[in-house]
Amino acid sequence: MTVLRKMDPWVPPVALMALIFALSAQPNLSSGLGWIDHVGRKFVHAGEYALLCLLWWRALRTVAAPRRALVSAFSIAAAYAVTDELHQRVVPGRHSSWVDVLIDSLGAALAAVLIQRSRSIARVR
Repeated sequence: MTVLRKMDPWVPPVALMALIFALSAQPNLSSGLGWIDHVGRKFVHAGEYALLCLLWWRALRTVAAPRRALVSAFSIAAAYAVTDELHQRVVPGRHSSWVDVLIDSLGAALAAVLIQRSRSIARVR
């Protein structure tokens, strides 16, 4: 039971990374809604990577100081955005874009800022 309790915070970020990988392996995820689909997908991407940063921070703070865990969580999320685009480069029907890396990284950065801000507010109270 103790091992499972210690491993528990590590499962969600790894599971999300696996889901992102599986979705990136799909040749086409278009809904057929044109620009609405395109813009909506960018928001979803930013949200996915914000969540990834949050989940990594949650796991890493069990083994590192909160600030170091946050920097590491952002770094992991941003690095995974790069590898995701490299993966899409070799999937037929997909393409890679550095703009997507930027959008994903901005999502992770937004999560990091919100986490840091909430930590600062909690310390003041």
